[in-house]
Amino acid sequence: MKLVYAIVNNDDNYAVSKGLLKKGIRATKLASTGGFLSAGNTTFMICCRDCEVDTVIETCREHSRRRKQYVPSSAILENTGAEQAYPVEITIGGATIFVTDIERFEQV
Repeated sequence: MKLVYAIVNNDDNYAVSKGLLKKGIRATKLASTGGFLSAGNTTFMICCRDCEVDTVIETCREHSRRRKQYVPSSAILENTGAEQAYPVEITIGGATIFVTDIERFEQV
């Protein structure tokens, strides 16, 4: 058994959730916040068989997309001493996925 943590942008939350359900994969969703931009994310906790891990990862890849966003440079570099903050283009979205071994899993 494996425990998959998939962290996706809130904009992709619905699509990833529906994609997992269509493949018969159940997940627990947690609201989370990214440390870089303090943006809203959804963390999916998915306990699955070893053979289902690739399906989970591929589903997240299909339904969470990367996109460009402009943020003030002051949001990235605090205390730079600059008098004017210029917008900087960054890439957000996609999924960050962690896979860990599970010693025991029960639903009671």
